[in-house]
Amino acid sequence: MKKLTLNLSVLMIAIAALTFSACSSGTNEDSSAEDSTGVATTQPEEEEWVTLVEGSSTQGWTQLNGKATYEVNGGVVTGTTKLGEPNSFLTTNKMYDDFILEYEVKVDPRMNSGVQIRSNSYDFDTTYVYTDAEGKSVEKTVESPRVHGYQIEIDPSERAYSGGIYDEARRGWLADLSENEEGRTAFKNNEWNKYRVEANGDTIRTFVNGIQTAELVDDMTDSGFIGLQVHSTDIEDPMQVQWRNIRIKEL
Repeated sequence: MKKLTLNLSVLMIAIAALTFSACSSGTNEDSSAEDSTGVATTQPEEEEWVTLVEGSSTQGWTQLNGKATYEVNGGVVTGTTKLGEPNSFLTTNKMYDDFILEYEVKVDPRMNSGVQIRSNSYDFDTTYVYTDAEGKSVEKTVESPRVHGYQIEIDPSERAYSGGIYDEARRGWLADLSENEEGRTAFKNNEWNKYRVEANGDTIRTFVNGIQTAELVDDMTDSGFIGLQVHSTDIEDPMQVQWRNIRIKEL
């Protein structure tokens, strides 16, 4: 009789332990999920990022405005200037609103470039009304099909405004680096430079090589495409700008 009682006690302890384990698993709010076999799997943060350019394809992108050339090889986009052409843009077909965008860029020190965010190109003229720095109401019409919108600057000149925020074809500079001496030292000529752009609601923050370069609060445009700019030029010798590791995480 004593032997039976001992075995029942052991069995009751085992059942209690299994019940506690099941309850604990049910209340765990981590990033784990179950696959088709019912086995718990962990979803790493890296899966939230989407690579925008892979291999040698421009699938998902469209060139707008100028006829500068764009080539893709091994995930690296190379844009080459063309004399007499206006600003050219390789743009995503998808529109984005709130996101974190990261990319690396290397540029010929003789040229200017940039990356468009929340930008647009319409098949009709578009009029914007806004208040300028002096408090005056201004009306600006952007002719079709001109690409316009926020641009994250790539500026290898002595001015060194890389990472500043410019409003392409609309209002001009919104956040330059004239009062950000540390930010003006972030960009390195003739090297790959890593950019990070955080666009969330009405706030845009930019970083170059880990240094914050600009912060803008503005609500004129809350959605649009991503665009890689090759600037117009009066220099006959072709110049190049390259991008790689272009990825985005939507918020």
